[in-house]
Amino acid sequence: MRLYSPLLLLGLLAATSFAQTRKTTASVPAGAQQRVDPRALARPKLVVGIVVDQMRYDYLYRYYTKFGTGGFRRMMDGGFNARNNHYHYAATYTGPGHAAIYTGSAPALNGIVGNDFYERNVGRLMYCAEDTTVSTVGNTGNAGKMSPRNLLVTTIGDQLKLATDGQAKVVGIALKDRGAILPAGHASDAAYWFDSKDGNFISSTFYQKDLPKWVQDFNARKLPEQFLGQKWEPVLPMDQYTESTVDDEPYESILAGETKSIFPHSFNAIQAGGSKYEPLRTSPFGDQITKEFALAAIKGEQLGQHKVTDMLCLSFSSPDYIGHAFGTHAIETEDNYIRLDRQLADIFAQLDATVGKGQWLAFLSADHGVVDAPGFLQQYRIPSGFKGYGEIGDIVKATLEKAYGPGQWMLSYINQQVYLNHALLIEKKIAIQDVYELLRSALLKQRAIVNVVNLHNLGAEALPLLQENLFRNVYHPNRSGDFYVMQPSGWLEGRNRGTTHGTTYAYDTHVPFLMYGWGVRPGQTLRRTHIHDIAPTITALLSLLEPNGCIGNPVEEAIAK
Repeated sequence: MRLYSPLLLLGLLAATSFAQTRKTTASVPAGAQQRVDPRALARPKLVVGIVVDQMRYDYLYRYYTKFGTGGFRRMMDGGFNARNNHYHYAATYTGPGHAAIYTGSAPALNGIVGNDFYERNVGRLMYCAEDTTVSTVGNTGNAGKMSPRNLLVTTIGDQLKLATDGQAKVVGIALKDRGAILPAGHASDAAYWFDSKDGNFISSTFYQKDLPKWVQDFNARKLPEQFLGQKWEPVLPMDQYTESTVDDEPYESILAGETKSIFPHSFNAIQAGGSKYEPLRTSPFGDQITKEFALAAIKGEQLGQHKVTDMLCLSFSSPDYIGHAFGTHAIETEDNYIRLDRQLADIFAQLDATVGKGQWLAFLSADHGVVDAPGFLQQYRIPSGFKGYGEIGDIVKATLEKAYGPGQWMLSYINQQVYLNHALLIEKKIAIQDVYELLRSALLKQRAIVNVVNLHNLGAEALPLLQENLFRNVYHPNRSGDFYVMQPSGWLEGRNRGTTHGTTYAYDTHVPFLMYGWGVRPGQTLRRTHIHDIAPTITALLSLLEPNGCIGNPVEEAIAK
């Protein structure tokens, strides 16, 4: 038996006592009581991220009195409202918006510079969610050849998966594939989107080999078929749509199979390509189908019923289709938001019942805003108009061929950006700066072009700092164009009815950011916040590491102390 001297034993006891004391009370001043933030040790049972496709910020207030108390107003009145929330890059489209909300990043880092973009490493146009290495799950079509592989950084859901060693369930849902896939991220359990050809929700072999039984059961209900036989009637008497213009304005689009843009709307006309259920997207029934599928997912996946936090990424796509067709001041747009408010109320009520009041956290934003229809603006003598989509590209091609001779000098014109053929320029020893000066001179002589921005040399551009940063945040060398062609505010490219988005102007950048529920301190702020602040705010609430491409900061005012 080995014996220890009394002095050695005292030393060992003192060292053990010191080590234990350091572990529990280090850095706490003498006499002070240690404070432990309980929220650093706990998380909500479920996080629900909601994106309303094409929801401009002012809709929250224009339709406020028409909303009930259980949807938008529940979040506005009982949660936190970042009222001056803007996009931080010059690509206000659906794919980039969904990616930025959930990554806290920018296209310059996350790679999603547009819904479609020219991928220089591949040498062709690329769709933001395409993946030719996977197959459709749910039918035999090609609509499921999708995945998040083009997204170059992590999402909130990815970070939640990493933090829980994969135990958290993360699910993405939308009518649009990109609205489900990009938010859910790389490590998600599944993303589901709507196939207009058969009216089913489908997925991809990136996630799984077969649809879960609850998805099969939902598809078997044939809800789209039921809605296809219904007419879209206004939910209120027509004289109560006081926030909208009269029905059937001349600048509104006419739906397939109809002769006028007036209520009621029918959806029996099969659109090009034989997509039987495509018309439902441009109706409130699209949001209702999405809501019903979300409720089925909450039950089928038992979201919020596990030991760790789960996440549901939910995008409502129909407001975008309806907004494009009818504009910002149409009765159809107002009617759809009144109905969407009720869909949100149904979801929140179900969360209260299944997850528990105070046990879930929700946030809501939009992937972009939208410009008022030029026909509407012109009634108020506000400058606006239309340009043909091929107009700018044709001018660029003609100018380059006149200066340098025949050749494919321009690879593509998309997202208001000119993609030059770098290999040909190098071969002919022509500098990009020389091409820029040539095209800028030619384009500024055309109608409705206010600037041509050289994305390679932003420091030399005479731009307001705010706009310079928007361009800086969108530029990805392999996926962005060389020059950005700026049109005046109020001008649309590629359509002569309805409206669109995609610019750097406030009507496209200013969107909601609402938070409600677990860990959220009710209130509001008017200081400028950005889309890249959403992800770090949510991860801060969850005590997670922010996504790896994040460039934003938490909105501290929204976090309960």
